[in-house]
Amino acid sequence: MTEKSQQNRIFEKTVRDIRRVTRRQYSAEEKIRIVLEFFLIDR
Repeated sequence: MTEKSQQNRIFEKTVRDIRRVTRRQYSAEEKIRIVLEFFLIDR
């Protein structure tokens, strides 16, 4: 494995870890609101 591809792999893992930690957490009420909005738009 070349040094460039190894650095790229480390970079991608770091980006995935950051996205995983900062992913939006929805409360139960927000989830229900999102589903209801979907059904209203879908009609």
